[in-house]
Amino acid sequence: MADPKENEFLDDIADAEAEEFAQSLDELDDEAVEIDSLRAERDEMKDRWMRALADAENVRKRGERTRREAEQYGGSKLARDMLPVFDNMKRAVETITDEQKEAASALIEGIELTMRELVKVFGKHGIEIVSPEVGDKFDPNVHEAMFEAPVPGTKAGEIIDVSAQGFMLHDRLLRPAKVGVSSNLG
Repeated sequence: MADPKENEFLDDIADAEAEEFAQSLDELDDEAVEIDSLRAERDEMKDRWMRALADAENVRKRGERTRREAEQYGGSKLARDMLPVFDNMKRAVETITDEQKEAASALIEGIELTMRELVKVFGKHGIEIVSPEVGDKFDPNVHEAMFEAPVPGTKAGEIIDVSAQGFMLHDRLLRPAKVGVSSNLG
């Protein structure tokens, strides 16, 4: 039979080992909780980093688009202000008579040269002239109807008069062409 002291000693060892084992389990649980916490923090940081990266890319793209638009359309206010100059010069060139050409040929040539240069500069900066012709179909995207009138021999929606040319800046309308439109029904 076993000695009671020996049994007591073995029980104490078993209790100590059980307590040590329980502490190890508690430590493992604490480490698992800490690992889970670190994983969650890592996942959150990764998500925030990915969002910040996406935001930075969006800002870069938006900045590039804004820069391109400013480059293409930044001069639109100046261009709009130059349109009356074009209109006035065009009217002046159109009213020159043959007698005036003979009497002041150098002056007339200078005005015509200036007009051609203005058109050339417009083209260089992406400004295109919208020149509808009588008989063309009315397009509300580039024409402005100044009046409607029934004109014999025309169809409804046909241009019957051109009061002023229009202008496009790249793909944007600076000023619509001002036109008269037929209102005939057939």
